[in-house]
Amino acid sequence: MDAGLILDTLERASERCADPAPLIYRRLFELRPEFRSLFVMDTDGGVRGSMLTTCFNCILGLIEESATQRVILSSSRFAHDGYGVPAQDFDLMFIAIRDTFCSLLGPDWTPETDAAWTDLLTGIASIE
Repeated sequence: MDAGLILDTLERASERCADPAPLIYRRLFELRPEFRSLFVMDTDGGVRGSMLTTCFNCILGLIEESATQRVILSSSRFAHDGYGVPAQDFDLMFIAIRDTFCSLLGPDWTPETDAAWTDLLTGIASIE
C-alpha cells in the first residue's frame, strides 16, 4: 500500500469537504439501506462521528503499521456482529469512505490512488 497516496487523499478530500461524514454515511446507506436503522437512536450524530473517527484512526494506524489498530479492527469486527453487521459487511464503512473520497476528488482520483486504496481495503478485509 502506498501510504503517501492514502494520506494525500485524506488531505485533499478534507480541503474539498470540511465534514465528509454526511456523504460517507449516505454512501454507506446506499450500499446497505438496512444499516440506517442501526443509527435510529443516534439523533445528534455522536455515534456516527465516533465511528468515523475510529475508522480514520484505524486507517492512519494501518499506514503506520500499528499493531494496536489491527486489534481494534479485529475486535470491532467481532463486536459489530452483535449489532447485526456480519463480518463480510463490516468493511463497507471503509468502502464508503473510499467511494466518497473518490467522488470528492473526481478527476484527481488517479489509477495509482485507486490501487493504494484497493491495497488498503484488501488489508482491512484480511484482519479477522
